[in-house]
Parts: sequence; structure tokens; C-alpha cells
Amino acid sequence: MTATELPTAELVGCRAAEILVAIEGDSEFPAFEAATLEYSSDWQCFTGFPTIERWNLDTDKGPLLTEGLRAIALKAAVFALTGDERAAEVALPVPVDEMTHAMIAQPQLLARIAARTGFTLIHQTDQEHTDYIAGGYTHAAYLTAWGEPPTRYWLDKAEVDRRLAIFAAKYDSIGMNRSGREHQITFAAA
Repeated sequence: MTATELPTAELVGCRAAEILVAIEGDSEFPAFEAATLEYSSDWQCFTGFPTIERWNLDTDKGPLLTEGLRAIALKAAVFALTGDERAAEVALPVPVDEMTHAMIAQPQLLARIAARTGFTLIHQTDQEHTDYIAGGYTHAAYLTAWGEPPTRYWLDKAEVDRRLAIFAAKYDSIGMNRSGREHQITFAAA
């Protein structure tokens, strides 16, 4: 991942919990939360949220917001303790990472909250790690901060890959190739 020595997971978890309290206590947090959850009409990813068993936007978006905030806080904690952006890209599960994208889509609100609360938002797609595994570094830091992560959302990489293979076969069967990244459908004029 990086040459930077990572701080202990316990130290990261404690700092992440503090960061999350500050974020949720910010005066603009209610607006940020509302805007992030409203973004739901654009959540049309074929390979992120749908890896959640019996995925339902209406019932899952609130709990996923919580998990996305925790992920952002974990990454910010690693950065605060190391100053290393690459090290801060800790392993996340695909559905939780997808939720962080919905949060980042509220740039003005999130930037103001970050400035007031003193955390640095870390996310760069080409450096992110969606190879989360229970028992790993991210899991240990999460345990310190908030207890056991909900396995509904914190899926191990091997399980995500298994579910994505199921989706790929289903998507291919209806002409949505490369898991929805291309198709050959022509739209005739009405």
C-alpha cells in the first residue's frame, strides 16, 4: 500500500471516532445529510450497492450513510496521523466506498464541514482500495471506534467478487455487457 508505517489500528479508531463526532456536530451536517440522501436518484451503479443482499435504496441508504461517514473518518484519521494520502486510502468494502462517492458529490457542504472540523477528506479513485477483509487493518480500527461493523455492508473482497460474478452473468444475459458498462441496444425513434 505505502512505505509509510501505519499507526496502530487503536490509535486510528480513537481519532476516527473524534472526527466523526465533529462532523455530525457541525451546523451544516443536517444539510449535508439531506443532500447526500437526496442524491439517491442518481445511484445507478451496477457493481456497488447491488452487491448488498436484497438491496433496497429506501431502507439501506440511511445505514449506508452512517457507514460511509465512518469510512471517511477512518481515512481522515490515518491521514491526520501520517500526513500520507496513499496510506490514508485504507481498504473499504465496495458498497461503503460507493456511499462515500455520494457524499463527495456534495463538495461545497463537505468542504466547509471539513474546514470547520479540521479533517482532510481523502479519496482518489486510482488509489482507493476496495479489498476490505474482516480481521484486517480497517476492521481493527473500526472495532476500536464503533464496535463490530455490520456485515451487511462491510463485505469481504472475496464475497464481493463472488456476487459480482453472479451479476455479470445476469447482466450479460440481458445484453448489459461488462456489468453495465456497455450494450448494443439501439433506440428506434417512436
